Amino acid sequence: MKDWKKATVYQIYPRSFQDSNGDGVGDIQGIISRLDYLKDLGAEVLWLNPVYKSPGRDNGYDIADYYEINPEFGTMDDFEQLLDGTRNRGMKIIMDLVVNHTSDQHEWFKMSRDSKDNPYHDYYIWKDPVDGHEPNNWKSKFGGSAWEYDEKLNQYYLHLYDRTQPDLNWRNPKMKASIMEMMKWWADKGIAGFRLDVINNISKPLEMPDDTLETSMDDGRKFYTNGPHVHEYIHEMYEEVFGKHSMLTVGELSSTPIDEAIKFTNPDREELTMAFTFHHVKVDYPNGAKWVKSGYKLVDLKKVISDWQIGMQNGGGWNALFWGNHDQPRAISRFLDDNKYREESAKLLALVEFGLQGTPYVYQGEEIAMKNAYFTDISQYNDPESINAYHELVEKGSSVQEAIEILQQKSRENSRLPMQWDSQKNYGFTTGSPWLKAINKDTQTVESEIAKKDGVLSFYKKLIEFRRNEPILIDGNYQLLDENNPDIFYFKRELNGHHISVIANFSDKDIVYKIDDLGTVKFSNYKETILENGELKLRPYEAVLFQD
Repeated sequence: MKDWKKATVYQIYPRSFQDSNGDGVGDIQGIISRLDYLKDLGAEVLWLNPVYKSPGRDNGYDIADYYEINPEFGTMDDFEQLLDGTRNRGMKIIMDLVVNHTSDQHEWFKMSRDSKDNPYHDYYIWKDPVDGHEPNNWKSKFGGSAWEYDEKLNQYYLHLYDRTQPDLNWRNPKMKASIMEMMKWWADKGIAGFRLDVINNISKPLEMPDDTLETSMDDGRKFYTNGPHVHEYIHEMYEEVFGKHSMLTVGELSSTPIDEAIKFTNPDREELTMAFTFHHVKVDYPNGAKWVKSGYKLVDLKKVISDWQIGMQNGGGWNALFWGNHDQPRAISRFLDDNKYREESAKLLALVEFGLQGTPYVYQGEEIAMKNAYFTDISQYNDPESINAYHELVEKGSSVQEAIEILQQKSRENSRLPMQWDSQKNYGFTTGSPWLKAINKDTQTVESEIAKKDGVLSFYKKLIEFRRNEPILIDGNYQLLDENNPDIFYFKRELNGHHISVIANFSDKDIVYKIDDLGTVKFSNYKETILENGELKLRPYEAVLFQD
């Protein structure tokens, strides 16, 4: 794909985007019906979360057949209509693809557990018991052991995620060839690329030693994250598929340091196009622990973002820029104010994101300032990670109220509420009963935003267009200023002696900030910028972009 550095990616969580048939689940025809909206927004690439055949234990990340569309989303004919619809509008589709694991309902795994002699047995990672127990003490990302016992075979299979998601064995050449063949099939169908789920976990060491379990981070991940052959495997993908089809490839690289992310994304290495990393959305994880109610410090957030900006720039890598996605709570609820200063907060986050170097991603609903779900009872949750975390918290002594408050802040279910289109029943998402139901009435919708001349949606449209045509934002160097200021995020971009500066007040207080002459105000999330005698009077959550 050409000009991918200038493009903006819009992420669609299909089951929550638009339902076309009243069954309460978003579908492909629903997406087709909203293509003109996405085109008008300025999105050039649409990233679809998984729509393959799946039992849905992990909302589609448990794939049962790589070649079939999940019936709840539609048919392959529907998908081909979607491809045609995007192509006719000058947009492209990238598919979310999981090749670290499959569903336990995949035919490969069914045959794998049939017998130890079955050729498919080695498609997955099976181990004999050690002293009558699990092969090692690795923990699943979803809680509990990463191993599941099979009585028939008297063996354990590895599952870094849910027990219904067995990990594939990338050391098996036949399995690897099957994955490559599948990728080619989708490329030939006309998609523009893949977002590769947990791709840095596909290579596990043969010895698989125990971890210390001293902290929540000592759960085995140091042995399989960026494992021994991961770059070799991804380079093979590039040679076989990605390079031949000029594909846009986005690697989900959780827990990956900058030097490794550079290896994944420096074009000279022929691996991936860009890195999707999570260090900046873990600044409210005290000592790496997710399921804790906690705030964050702006100084920490600035440091993480700046380290990645400078590191990737110097190493020839490329960032994917985002504040939220289907696995994160809503950013305005997490980092700023989703109540009194909701609109200002949403615009601030957009301005900071689009001011950085990398490809910006807009997660559905961000462009209209959707906020957290704030569920009040565990029965309202559907997500297995959140449900498991809730029960573990209660078992370890948290009260029900404390556990719910932690989920209200940290659960990824917060971002999975159906899209808020209009003021009709269920926000125009479905005529039926939505698979995940909002408990609070919200007036913030696409319809209400379109009616505003200077709303959040309009702000995103203007930013997307501005960035597409501004070389400083694509190729300009990054510099952080006033790094220890606890309230202000101030950075500059420079290219050929020209500058763009972004100053954002992440606090709920008025701040008088002294600045040099930074040029013309191009964007502000308040109607007027108050700048007098070199002093910028920043109101709560105010952000300004200057260009000289």
